[in-house]
Amino acid sequence: MPYARRRRRLGDRYDGRRLRTLNAFYQITPYIMRERSDAHDYYEDRVDISRTEAWLRELRNRGRPDIGYLQVFMAAMVRTISQWPRINRFVAGRRIFARDKIVLTVAIKKQLHEDGTETTVKIEFNPEDTVFDVSDRINAAIGLNKLDATKNQTDNTAFLFMLFPRFLIRFLIWLMRTLDFYGLMPKAVHGASPFHSTAFITNMGSLGIQPIYHHIYDFGTVSVFVAIGGKEKEYRLNSDGEVEEFRFIPIKVVNDERICDGYYYAKAFKYLRQIFKNPEILENPPESIVEDAD
Repeated sequence: MPYARRRRRLGDRYDGRRLRTLNAFYQITPYIMRERSDAHDYYEDRVDISRTEAWLRELRNRGRPDIGYLQVFMAAMVRTISQWPRINRFVAGRRIFARDKIVLTVAIKKQLHEDGTETTVKIEFNPEDTVFDVSDRINAAIGLNKLDATKNQTDNTAFLFMLFPRFLIRFLIWLMRTLDFYGLMPKAVHGASPFHSTAFITNMGSLGIQPIYHHIYDFGTVSVFVAIGGKEKEYRLNSDGEVEEFRFIPIKVVNDERICDGYYYAKAFKYLRQIFKNPEILENPPESIVEDAD
């Protein structure tokens, strides 16, 4: 099920509800840091995958070879947001909103060569989704969009805009920004925009390189950008002085600091890391869904 339905009030948007009980310090930050590029925070971590590797092998034996690290990471993101909902906030029109849905955008390359077409896939999830729900939606969306002939909403909207002369494109983008500021952007454009989602995720490990710090966009409402690297390993001394292997995936995150404080971000990402140490919890829905403030 989605988040609990609430009566719409004056000042809410069709994609989120305005948070009215935040203290004055939070409410004034969008006036001080007016753009997301003013409010970038950078975070780097290495996620222990030792337990997750064994679990993925078990899933393959159970007939689910279609679940890999991208699917697990996105399922872990959905689960984290279901318990730490402030991650799903966004700033628009100098105000802070709680998003009504969990929407993740994934960048994909249709062919792995320098001239391969790149596109984005925008997928909606429910807070109680399991790893199987998440994986099925991701694989269906990516499978469809991997075809050269497939043009999704994002591709078609970009193509339509580029039919116009430059001065008109500039005007249309200005108009969309202005309408979005007031929560009046046409729903068709909002639905096609990869920049209007909870988080943007790119799997750079599939390209054979390590993650980068990728900026979040001033256009749209994305508050978090996550870059995932490929599997790595190193050797460490444990508490007994013995050498043991440590296997991990590096991640780099850029987030909008205006939506919640550093302590909350830290708790949320620690929760995500714990999921990889106990990935079996993703096979079942969470016991409860945590709602954001009013």
